[in-house]
Amino acid sequence: MHFKSATTGVATKTMRNELNRLVNTVSDSATKKAFDTEMQSFFYLFTRYLAERAQSHELDWDRIKSPSADKVVPYDQLPDITDPKSLNKLAVLKVNGGLGTSMGMTGAKSALEVKNDMTFLDLTVRQIEHLNTTHRVDVPLILMTSFNTHEDTLRIIKKYANQQTAEDDKGKWYPPGHGDLYNALVHSGVLDQLLAEGKEYLFVSNSDNLGAVVDHKILHHMVTSGAEFIMEVTDKTKADVKGGTLIDYDGSIQLLEIAQVPSEHVEDFKSVRKFKIFNTNNLWINLKALKRIMESDGMELEIIVNPKVTDDGQQVIQLETAAGAAIKHFKSAHGINVPRSRFLPVKSCSDLLLIKSDIYSLAHGELVINENRLFGTTPVIKLGDHFKKIAQFQKRFKKIPKIIELDHLTVTGDVYFGRNVTLRGTVIVVANEGQRIDIPDGCVLENRLLSGNLTMTEL
Repeated sequence: MHFKSATTGVATKTMRNELNRLVNTVSDSATKKAFDTEMQSFFYLFTRYLAERAQSHELDWDRIKSPSADKVVPYDQLPDITDPKSLNKLAVLKVNGGLGTSMGMTGAKSALEVKNDMTFLDLTVRQIEHLNTTHRVDVPLILMTSFNTHEDTLRIIKKYANQQTAEDDKGKWYPPGHGDLYNALVHSGVLDQLLAEGKEYLFVSNSDNLGAVVDHKILHHMVTSGAEFIMEVTDKTKADVKGGTLIDYDGSIQLLEIAQVPSEHVEDFKSVRKFKIFNTNNLWINLKALKRIMESDGMELEIIVNPKVTDDGQQVIQLETAAGAAIKHFKSAHGINVPRSRFLPVKSCSDLLLIKSDIYSLAHGELVINENRLFGTTPVIKLGDHFKKIAQFQKRFKKIPKIIELDHLTVTGDVYFGRNVTLRGTVIVVANEGQRIDIPDGCVLENRLLSGNLTMTEL
């Protein structure tokens, strides 16, 4: 332990000196001050990480329980009330720092066109404009970018100009995770500005979650219940086993992320039986309570350690925090179990196909399930590695197929879809190694398994 403490001290001093050197490379005084603040936040996170590692600080798995019934309120039990007075005290913030790297993108994910030639950001702006116009209120939209997404975001937002709205290789830096939200609100002055404008509530969600629209029922519940923090959760499926979940830890409600789980308990964590819900990252925050917390004890959010490998093969770790972890700092904080329709993220090209399809239409920037869809659920879509990158996806679909009557689609291998293709029931298309399948224009596939090496003429 003495050795660990000594090495921690050396690492801390080395990091402090290196950060000071970096800060001193910035010439502009205002930029330098802002950069210094960011580096201080990172230094604090780094020293906490070292201290916890030296003490072998881990969650005691035996003390983890599922949250009690009163800590997760069913959405359908909330009264359906719209209160314009409360709406006028609301602000909306979109966490907009992510890159679409998993889909082969190099820029801001929110700049991707997802529906009717509109991007994630376009749809969000439409939603807020409609909300303000319909209820004659003034709900501001705030975008939290990272250095990776700032320029792309500004480029899109310029279209809405009439709305109120350290120099180094970027590859060497990483965004600090959405848990940095609270420091960013304070240090940017946005928190004080919102409070000065009479705003009391903040709805936070990820920019790629197209289901995260302002919900009157949840806002009304927050006002009447006096909850300082509400997390929207939804029922787990097999696709969500890695998502963070709410737990009871020694009588306190907390967020547990998979990265915090000891390796021997990962399968327990993934179990739908023990942990039935997961965090959508749709968060409702009382701004006065946030101000009180940040001015008194501040916020210590659990550190998530993400091992990564850089492009040049160097092994590094990213230290991140999650915004939802703040739930333990607020009074009367709890979860609301919302319908799956409030969680529609686009994390892959399979998700993108669903959103672009005729399953959904748009109403004032909000996705609405097509009334001709007989089932309340959406089809299961699994596209293989040939469709992983957005450029390949766009090349392999001349036009998005009609899937209003589709239950399940699996596509693997070198497959191309023509125009006006219709898919119904369960459709599985498998092109084996060295083979290619072309689905011709106007083709209808219903409960079909296609495999082998098919050309348009053979089909």
